[in-house]
Amino acid sequence: MGNLLERIELPEGIRRLSEQQLEQLAEEIRALIIHTVSVNGGHLAPSLGTVELTLALYRVFHFPTDKLIWDVGHQAYTHKILSGRRESFATLRKKGGITGFPKRAESAYDAFGVGHASTSISAALGMAVARDLKRETHQVIAVIGDGALTGGEAFEALNHAGDLHRDMLVILNDNEMSIDKNVGGMSMYLSELRIAPQYHRAKRDMENLIKSIPGIGGKVLRTANSIKDGVKTALTPGGLFEEIGFQYIGPIDGHNLRQLQEVLVRVRELKGPILLHVHTKKGCGYEPAEQYPEKFHGIGRFDEETGEVIRKTESVPAAYTDVFSKALLDCAEKYKNLTAITAAMPSGTGLKAFQKAFPKRCFDVGIAEEHAMTLAAGMAAEGMRPVVALYSTFAQRAYDQILHDVCLQRLPVTLCLDRAGLVGEDGPTHHGVFDLSYLRHMPHMSLLAPKDENELRQMLFAVLEQDGPAAIRYPRGAGIGVPVEEEQQRIPWGKAELLREGTDVMLLAAGSMVHPSLESAALLEQAGISAGVVNMRFVKPLDEAVLLQAADRKLVVTCEENALAGGFGAAVAEFYADHGMPVPMLRFGIPDAFIEQGTRKELLELCGLLPEQIAERVRKAWGNL
Repeated sequence: MGNLLERIELPEGIRRLSEQQLEQLAEEIRALIIHTVSVNGGHLAPSLGTVELTLALYRVFHFPTDKLIWDVGHQAYTHKILSGRRESFATLRKKGGITGFPKRAESAYDAFGVGHASTSISAALGMAVARDLKRETHQVIAVIGDGALTGGEAFEALNHAGDLHRDMLVILNDNEMSIDKNVGGMSMYLSELRIAPQYHRAKRDMENLIKSIPGIGGKVLRTANSIKDGVKTALTPGGLFEEIGFQYIGPIDGHNLRQLQEVLVRVRELKGPILLHVHTKKGCGYEPAEQYPEKFHGIGRFDEETGEVIRKTESVPAAYTDVFSKALLDCAEKYKNLTAITAAMPSGTGLKAFQKAFPKRCFDVGIAEEHAMTLAAGMAAEGMRPVVALYSTFAQRAYDQILHDVCLQRLPVTLCLDRAGLVGEDGPTHHGVFDLSYLRHMPHMSLLAPKDENELRQMLFAVLEQDGPAAIRYPRGAGIGVPVEEEQQRIPWGKAELLREGTDVMLLAAGSMVHPSLESAALLEQAGISAGVVNMRFVKPLDEAVLLQAADRKLVVTCEENALAGGFGAAVAEFYADHGMPVPMLRFGIPDAFIEQGTRKELLELCGLLPEQIAERVRKAWGNL
């Protein structure tokens, strides 16, 4: 690794570097990011695109006194390196290491914890308001990508910030979508003109002069502003932002360090809300990532020299996402009124194939989960069968729409929740461990959890034969390797499946915990405890007949990869309590805590969900009966 990065004291040291040294530092940081992500996995392309922007910010502003808020945090690796975490950067996304996203508990430089999109402007405005109430003078800067700007919360925040007119800087990191086509010499000229101090002085002097005209000054000024705004909106790239109260500057080259610094120095002296539009290139400086930015947006381990993903040599079962993708295509052939909706995740949720096969029936709404759900509700109200494919953690953002617009009206919307349960290295902002809890209490909602990839396929067909809202939740990654049957297999609605007989203990398992429960039962058998296992399949409606039969055992055990609070185990306990049945129970699931990052196995162990851990705890409980 280069000498500069190891030598200088960061972040103060970067202000003493020459322009040539700053360029060298950028390349050393880029090399460190590429090497670390090749070993650990992570969000490579976005972070490579913001190396120069981050350096310029650290050169001009004084963090952590000034506040820097990142949106999502995919592009914040340089920020982590410059804020005293260079030596620990090798632990990125590892258990006990630094996180892949800004986190307040990790560093004073992480002004706001993030992981879900479109939150930065709201948080920055809140910090600007707090600063002014406390009569402090520091700067507040939000960096938001063009993708995150599709989220409704970002527009709500822009509108409010323009109204409050607090001093704050929003940097639009435009690395993929061309928000404005008016790029070139004229826009650069207008940008330079706007940030020149003499322009603002002249503007204020002219306004004061016009307003001083007796009787008609105010009217003349309003007319002049109206004409000016109309011309400005037509000619200036940032007309939309200026209409809601922001001063717009840009677009500028996000990889030109000298220009970035010059603009930021001038912007720092301006008052009111400023939007700086910066063009960057995803994957900048690493050819494979530049060529395939979507592939390298979030990537696992790869060969640093070639960019090829390092895959396991053994045969890997089909991924749940791929099985869902194929099943949805087959369902679409059968149900001509089926539509598919996702929120900026057609690849991640498996909708790419559907999008290609049925382009008129597939809808990507951008980062707008609330809109996705009510859009689906509107379709369902008119006789369509919408399937909304989201990651479990992102579906949380549409809670009210699921409850009020779908369930209250009992509309047949199917919610397919990928990445349910512990997702590994992305950590607490991405674990999908709350969906059973926040969906279970919604009237009319049905909740299904497949034990394997074949059951996922069959559940999709089963749900589409019912009338009403339903959610299917399934884990990230590969299935267990069972054959996926092409022919539709009937799943009796609301009925569980007895997989193993047992006279002493009954393990009631949901979804991804079914097969670990079978392993636990085998271990208990070796200890002389006869343990049965039930694949519940339905968390709602519960198979009450199975619960009544299980109550005859000396111990009932529930296993789920969801928060224990309000989850599947809580539903079983409620059932026994409501029926006046004092049934001894053990509940396995996610404790009342946000679970850190790590490999899936490490996190399952942390939560006590490995088969041997389940068996040992059951054995101890059995001994105390």
